[in-house]
Amino acid sequence: CGGTKQSPINVDTAQAIFSPDLRPIQLSGYSLPANKLLKLKNNGHTVVLELPESLALTGGYAQQYRAVQLHLHWGSPSGPGSEHTINGRRFAAEIHVVHYNTKYDSFAEAMDHPDGLAVLGAFLEVGHGENQYYHEILKHLLKIQEVGQETLVPGFNIAGLLPANLKLYFHYNGSLTTPPCYQTVKWTIFNQTMLLSHHQMSMLVSSLRGDDSKFLQNNYRPVQNLHGRQVLASFQTTLSAVKHSP
Repeated sequence: CGGTKQSPINVDTAQAIFSPDLRPIQLSGYSLPANKLLKLKNNGHTVVLELPESLALTGGYAQQYRAVQLHLHWGSPSGPGSEHTINGRRFAAEIHVVHYNTKYDSFAEAMDHPDGLAVLGAFLEVGHGENQYYHEILKHLLKIQEVGQETLVPGFNIAGLLPANLKLYFHYNGSLTTPPCYQTVKWTIFNQTMLLSHHQMSMLVSSLRGDDSKFLQNNYRPVQNLHGRQVLASFQTTLSAVKHSP
């Protein structure tokens, strides 16, 4: 997994370049009926929710991308576990929604092309109330504690797992954060964080087991060198950094 365009990275908001060309991200088909069953799996590294191809990114990117899956990265009861960091700060957890460019026939075909993949990322933090959308995933974790176990989850509004404000985000070119680490990902990291209750966060970090039958924890990759890459921001980060920092 060497290379000069690896992910995740630390986003230095003072260095991010405001780009008025970055349009709001638009999601289509993200609200799924309960009779549409989705596969939820413990793959030994994370929890993965497979998504139907009816979910798409229709705005904010030059091309159209179709969803494949979403997964989470988290820490442990003693520390945070987001992959990306903002000004050196690591958040409790991070969600990634993975999409591939519709000009390719499949995720497998797209993933090693330079314009192949688009991933939406958002940070998770502990707040006061329960998050009803995350509850739709978290309540099933005890059924998939062991590696390779899977269960079916009723469809829900997947957009609820992402921030309400899809206008404010950072954008850069990077990679998958797990092998084969292909450098084919156009990353969108939202500025608004998602809030989960303390109980929900502890369910996330202390439910699944990995290959060694220990709790699956701290499943994030360390931040990688930028190697001169530019990080763009859809909003002015310097003037109003205090107001907008996540």
